[in-house]
Amino acid sequence: MAQHFLLTAAARTLSLKAIFRMSDDEAHDMFTAIRFADNGGAAFCPRCQCTAVYTYAARRIWKCKACNHQFSVTSGTIFASRKLAIRDYLAATAIFVNAVKGISALQLGRDLDVQYKTAFVLAHKLREATAKEQSEAQLSGIVEVDGAYFGGHIKQENQKADRRDRRLASEQTGKRQSVVVARERGETGRTLPFVVAKEADAVALIRQAVAVGSVVHADEARGWDRLHAYYDVMRINHSVAFSKDGACTNQAESYFSRLRRAELGQHHHISGKYLLAYAVEMAWREDGRRMPNGSLHQAATAAALAHPVSRQWKGYWQRVAS
Repeated sequence: MAQHFLLTAAARTLSLKAIFRMSDDEAHDMFTAIRFADNGGAAFCPRCQCTAVYTYAARRIWKCKACNHQFSVTSGTIFASRKLAIRDYLAATAIFVNAVKGISALQLGRDLDVQYKTAFVLAHKLREATAKEQSEAQLSGIVEVDGAYFGGHIKQENQKADRRDRRLASEQTGKRQSVVVARERGETGRTLPFVVAKEADAVALIRQAVAVGSVVHADEARGWDRLHAYYDVMRINHSVAFSKDGACTNQAESYFSRLRRAELGQHHHISGKYLLAYAVEMAWREDGRRMPNGSLHQAATAAALAHPVSRQWKGYWQRVAS
């Protein structure tokens, strides 16, 4: 029997131990090589793209010979105005990508010896950076569509006679939201989630993300009936079978399995306004589930260094009452 990829040595190409053993210069050189990979790892001006720059000896910054702009390896990126050492950002990214079901801000803060607030914002910055690639996905071929509801939990009463049937529409709260996922089959298939009030609201978003001519697999929920007007749709009745006559949504269900485990096992609660961020994070993890952790670390770091300053997370705790 063949060994699972994640159990092989090929899946472990980066270790947290190696990152913490890096000197400041080695960590800076790694950040430089990743950010300026388009120029062979040599710094160039992020403002005018000029490759002729001065290097300062006293500080780790450069100055453009063309426009005189001074910049560092994190200037203009999601890590701009940083206060932690670069090695800590490399370690945080490694911890983030190694956690296959996500990682809580409390645990990340303990591992890095930083405040909860610092870890919370840092993790969300990494989610925002990795989400950009997911949001640009265009799906085609065979695409599975499914939805699941999150939030709006009603705690049951102690006495059985006082308990309510939470399945009824009258018992649903306004905090209940639906995560709908469209997942492309295949080794390089992409996963694209949406957050809507109810499943049927995602049809318009699916039409934008899934190319015409694709074959869509969905369950028997009435919200998917409108898809028949735009795609060749195969339906599966889950009360009868998980897969029948070639129709199934097992890969979409696999995504929801990861998201549910992240919610229940790591975060315990996900705020409704951040649900999309966590949903997209799990889509990114699902798409990279067969990649070595070193490649995932490289991709996440490159995404963060290519992402502009976050308008949502820069100065977050200064805008939100603690």
